[in-house]
Amino acid sequence: MELDDSMRIEHGHQFTEHHRYIVYRDFSMSPLDMKTLSLIYQPMIGAPAVSLYLLLYHQIDETRTGYSRPDVQRRLLLGLGVGLGETGRRHLVDQTSRLESVGLLQTHRIALPGGDDILYEYTLVRPLEPAEFFTNPHFTLLLRDKIGKYAVIALREQFESPAPEELDRAGVAREDLSVPFFDIFRVQPHSADAELEQALAELATTREPAPALPPEPSAGIAYAELILGFPRSSANRPFVERLRTDKEGMAIVNYVAYKYDLDAVDMRRLLDEPGVFSPDGALLFDELQQRASQFYRQNRKLEEERNRIAARSALSSGVPEEAAPDDPPEVPVSEDDYLPVPESMAGRCDIAQYNFLMRNEPHTRFLKRFFPGAVPAWLDRAFERIDLHYKMPREVINVLIHYILGMSGTQRLSGDFIDKVASNMLARGVDTYEKAIRYVREQEKLEQRMKEAERRPQGAQGTQGGAQGRAWRGGRSGGTRKPAIPIVEQRTGGRQLTPEELAEALRLASELERE
Repeated sequence: MELDDSMRIEHGHQFTEHHRYIVYRDFSMSPLDMKTLSLIYQPMIGAPAVSLYLLLYHQIDETRTGYSRPDVQRRLLLGLGVGLGETGRRHLVDQTSRLESVGLLQTHRIALPGGDDILYEYTLVRPLEPAEFFTNPHFTLLLRDKIGKYAVIALREQFESPAPEELDRAGVAREDLSVPFFDIFRVQPHSADAELEQALAELATTREPAPALPPEPSAGIAYAELILGFPRSSANRPFVERLRTDKEGMAIVNYVAYKYDLDAVDMRRLLDEPGVFSPDGALLFDELQQRASQFYRQNRKLEEERNRIAARSALSSGVPEEAAPDDPPEVPVSEDDYLPVPESMAGRCDIAQYNFLMRNEPHTRFLKRFFPGAVPAWLDRAFERIDLHYKMPREVINVLIHYILGMSGTQRLSGDFIDKVASNMLARGVDTYEKAIRYVREQEKLEQRMKEAERRPQGAQGTQGGAQGRAWRGGRSGGTRKPAIPIVEQRTGGRQLTPEELAEALRLASELERE
């Protein structure tokens, strides 16, 4: 095993000797704790890290618990005997990281209100009891790698005195003769002192817990499930063994497994393939996601074939097929960003649940909710290409799915239209959920204006122009190429001719015929 952890410091100016710090502990070490610290923890993390732990421990009076007085970190650097420059800061970060990796220290960065001042809080944790330490496989294996197997066994014997021979005999019976405390001393109802309880509560040290982050989507695959059936002859086995202490790597494994509906057996196959780890053993997220996507598509083809066979067999036997829905925990979403529930999902979830799914679920799972059965292969490939090649965030892809499938208009169900909308969103810099919501609302307003313009009645000039255009059409449709020009205009109204006028007209007609 290796110690591979570090404080989350993004820039060197965030952690200097000028920043202030405080120390908090709620325990006092016994001689047994000091022996555990020097004989067990020191071989694992080194003497400088143990020296820093004791230096922080003695910032508070040994007969007290609670907080130390704020001081600048220059005192820690000078107390460790290192310089005040960058080398000294790196040394301090390295030693605190070692203490954090074995559970002896927790570091918090506190931003004080009303200014840009930052305060570092070092919370000390009591060393584990020897009995608890040697039952922890992680610590035992780390100590074995440092001092050897037989030294660990000998060290275990130094922390526990053996029982007398009389107690080792079989059949020894124990009888509990103790009387519980509450059976001897009873508190009367009228003897309760509310003022005393309030004063003790006000004097007690209160620590504000850090706000809990919402849980990330995870498949719940433990490290033991990966390593249990992983081939020992695999070239990637040393890299997989490092995942035992690599929280970020296990988070990547669980997220990819959750996104593509894979189990521990599938992830073992993917982690055994060449190219998913870098030469130094780091897990490559993009490469693993690419392999998982290919594996996911292959599984979908096999699943569709199995479903067809099962449907035929169920049809012949008359047994309906059942599907269990997947209901994620409900998390409130801002009402300003709500989009309406599509008609296809009406009745299955309310508006808050629908918007939670759209913002938090991977697109592969969110897309399935729009179809009663399997997702069409071409549609799944279209959104998979947007995810892998365009690197669009998952919540933006889900809003795109809502725009394509959740709104009216079957003309949107084409790969070309989906690609054009995705390209337009990328060109406009739509990379967050809020920007995607604004984009969808702008498109809705634009489409509404276009529909109103189409419904508006056209003028007489436009109608005549359309008639002339239709008159000029010809070719294969059977029309004529010449315009329809009236030759003789028929008149149905007008003045009646008198007998004299009619006789004159007949006379002129007869003269024309003689000529």
